[in-house]
Amino acid sequence: MPRRAKVNPSLGKSIIRSRFEGKRRPTERDTELHTTDMNDGPSWTKLQSITEQRDLDEFLHTAELAGTEFTAERMNVKIITGDQTTNPYLLTAAEEKEALRKHSERRSMLRVPRRPAWDASTTPSELHRAERAAFMDWRRELAHLQEDEGLLLTPFERNLEVWRQLWRVLERSHLVVQIVDARNPLVFRSEDLAEYVREIDARKKCMLLINKADMLTERQRAAWADYFEGEGIAYLFFSAKASNEELQEELEREEAARLAAEIKQSMVVSLGNSASGDEAEAAVEPTAEAVVELTKEEAARAAMEEFEAKVRAVDLADAELRTRVLAPTELVSILVRECPSLADEHSHGRMVIGLVGYPNVGKSSTINALVGSKKVNVGSMPGKTKHFQTIHLTRDVVLCDCPGLVFPTFATTQADMVCNGVLPIDQLREFSGPSALVARRIPKWVIEATYGIEIRTRPAAEGGDGVPTATELLTSYAAARGMFKAGEGNPDESRAARVLLKDYVAGKLVHCSPPPAWSGGSAADFNSEHYAPAAVAKRTRHLVEASDGSGGTDLQGFALKHAASDRNDVRRVVAANSSGSARVDALDDGFFASPGALLTAQRRAKSHLVKQGSGYAQMQVAAAARPRVNDRGEPIAPESAASALSTRPDKHHKKKRAGKRRGGVGNGGATAAAAAGGGGDDGDFY
Repeated sequence: MPRRAKVNPSLGKSIIRSRFEGKRRPTERDTELHTTDMNDGPSWTKLQSITEQRDLDEFLHTAELAGTEFTAERMNVKIITGDQTTNPYLLTAAEEKEALRKHSERRSMLRVPRRPAWDASTTPSELHRAERAAFMDWRRELAHLQEDEGLLLTPFERNLEVWRQLWRVLERSHLVVQIVDARNPLVFRSEDLAEYVREIDARKKCMLLINKADMLTERQRAAWADYFEGEGIAYLFFSAKASNEELQEELEREEAARLAAEIKQSMVVSLGNSASGDEAEAAVEPTAEAVVELTKEEAARAAMEEFEAKVRAVDLADAELRTRVLAPTELVSILVRECPSLADEHSHGRMVIGLVGYPNVGKSSTINALVGSKKVNVGSMPGKTKHFQTIHLTRDVVLCDCPGLVFPTFATTQADMVCNGVLPIDQLREFSGPSALVARRIPKWVIEATYGIEIRTRPAAEGGDGVPTATELLTSYAAARGMFKAGEGNPDESRAARVLLKDYVAGKLVHCSPPPAWSGGSAADFNSEHYAPAAVAKRTRHLVEASDGSGGTDLQGFALKHAASDRNDVRRVVAANSSGSARVDALDDGFFASPGALLTAQRRAKSHLVKQGSGYAQMQVAAAARPRVNDRGEPIAPESAASALSTRPDKHHKKKRAGKRRGGVGNGGATAAAAAGGGGDDGDFY
């Protein structure tokens, strides 16, 4: 066998030498702690969005900004009771009302961090120190609201580099457009941002762009229009998703027309090659004149001129803009009309429009819809755009896209922030609160019609109100979709919660918040048009018209189809994981399904004798409940049965057989066993 070759250690040594190249290697006598330098690394790592931190990370980050050592204590301990009727992660109606009152009183304290004043004599190091000091003061004010006032804030941006990008965008822009989600605009709007823009330059303007407005009905847009006009807020309705879908369809039609033209041209050329003389020239000449080869620069110039012509052709009155969902060309025309003309060193004679907003509200999608082609990366994770970008929309208009950042805003619960899309769902650990909030906002039959499932709830006799709990909703969905935990076989509620919450944030389950002090009623009344059976039937195939009128008054002649929950295995899983009478009903159904089980249970119930005493109850089975047949199945008299029972011999339990023993070594043990048992190896075995 050949000798095994030794492992060549040159690779490991070379890695170690390259690691400590130009540096002194640490020895055992060194007492320095190995720490990570927060300013180390490439520039793109400094612009990573930081909205939530662990206690240790937050401590180190704050110490880095302050440049000093300090001691912090956290006293936000919450005791969760064992009450199973309410979700501990949600607020009651009285608690929510009190929280909203505190939010309205202290709303002016939510400010955007300001950039310190500087001039030409300020050095970069002095400016950086001043920015860090101002940023630390701002964070102390928010910490006072959270710890001393007991208010809950959204996980605002904690990275100073991201706020520096916002400062540059605000300084360059003439018109600042704040993009918000139409389902809850006030959550994504920063009131102090407009004040900060006016502090930079009083001539600059701010405007609110309500994206995803296609999720609002005409009545809902009118209600929000009344609120914004009463507050003096300039606003516009827009839908980047609908605009991009229309743009994609138009591009597909143009591509199909181009391919058809190429096929026709190739057929004409082949026909010309087979023809002779003047016929070939007459066939090829018109096609050659129709097809004009354009360079990329000429094509871009022609597209720019066409887009500018469409923008100039827009003529909309103010009354039409009140509730209208604008098209891309209409939106650009209104922005150009509202943008002030300012001459500064950054604009070079152009109008600069800045786009600011939360992550995942549609800033990049809005730019794609306006430009007509993808100029920026689009993603659903917060922080996709790392640096502010300038994009030339027309020859006179420049768009300035700011990285998405989370402004500090009051929130009632963590579940509310998850449902609003502020917190990432994939990093969610506690899912019962957001799931219960979705079940509270969306009617039960709408969820059943959307997914084709059946949700079993606690009846009113046991304290139920008809609204599914988080467990009832997630168990029903997970069982219907085959989501089970490995090994246990129980429904995977966390996986089901992620799917449902993503559908809610994406708009598959529509819920829109009403304006403050809306006089039309509750949030359910505000969304009544979304939950009309005719409207839901257009979005799902699990709600169909009932020809026999069996749909009920609530469904207005429609019938639900529980195709995903009608299987027997799904029903068993849902019943086994249900609480209250649902599980009891399932056991009763399984027991009484056998023939004659009901009669047997009734006979046994009548034959039980209950003896009441002081503080106890003793139950005995009467003689009538005992079998009255013998071993051959022949009936016997009750007296004979009683005597047979009384004379039955007592049972004799056999003693436990002794285990196998070994009496010696070698054949001695076998010889001893044979002698003790009266036989040997040649004996008979029975």
